[in-house]
Amino acid sequence: MTTFPSWPVAAAPVRGRAPIRTLDASHAEAILRHLLALGERDRYLRFGYAAQDEHIRRYVQGLRFGIDEVFGIFNRRLELIAMAHLAYMVVPGRGSDSAEFGVSVSAHARGRGYGQQLFDRAVVHARNHGVRYLYIHALSENAPMLRIARKAGATVVQQAGESECHLALPPADFESTVGELLQEEAARANYGLKALWQAVRRAWRRLVRWVVRRPAGHG
Repeated sequence: MTTFPSWPVAAAPVRGRAPIRTLDASHAEAILRHLLALGERDRYLRFGYAAQDEHIRRYVQGLRFGIDEVFGIFNRRLELIAMAHLAYMVVPGRGSDSAEFGVSVSAHARGRGYGQQLFDRAVVHARNHGVRYLYIHALSENAPMLRIARKAGATVVQQAGESECHLALPPADFESTVGELLQEEAARANYGLKALWQAVRRAWRRLVRWVVRRPAGHG
C-alpha cells in the first residue's frame, strides 16, 4: 500500500499574493493566447512533449469547464500570465477523490512565486471539494515543479526521465472553506477593477483621437 504524506493545514491568505481567480469558458481565448506564447522548452516541460500549436488548441478545446478547475493570474492589462489546471481523476473503487495538477507561467512573469501560489490555491480548492490525493506528473528535469511538490511534502518517484508526485490532503475545515471564498471574491473584484480601468483607457484614447481629428474652428 502506498503511503501518502499529508499536506499541512493551509495558512491564512498572505497580503501581497497575486489575485487568483477561477476561469471559465469565457476565458478560453485568454488561455489559448497564454499557452501559445510559451516557448518550445516551456511547452515541453508543461505538457511532457513537444506540443505544437494544434496540440495546444486541442488541449484548450478539451478543457472541462464546470467539471475540472482552471485558475489564472492576470496582469493589469488583463493578459493571462499564469494558469493552473486541476483535473479530477476517476479511480475505480474510489470515484473522483483524486486530482492532477498542472501549471504554466509566462516567461516574463517568472520568479514571482506564481507557480507556488497557484499550487496553494488548487490545494485549498481540492480539499474543499473532497479530494484526498493530489498527483503531479512532470519531467524529472522540470526542477521548479518538483521543487513545489517536494516543498509540500509530496512523495516523488522518478523513473525513465519522468517523475510522479503524490500528496495526501486533509479534509476541508472552516479556515480552508472561508479562505477560498475570500480569495475568490477578492480576485473577482480585482479583475473587475482591471477591466474597468481598461475600459476607461480605451474611452480616453478614443476621446483623444476625436479631439485631434476634430476640424479647427469648431467650438
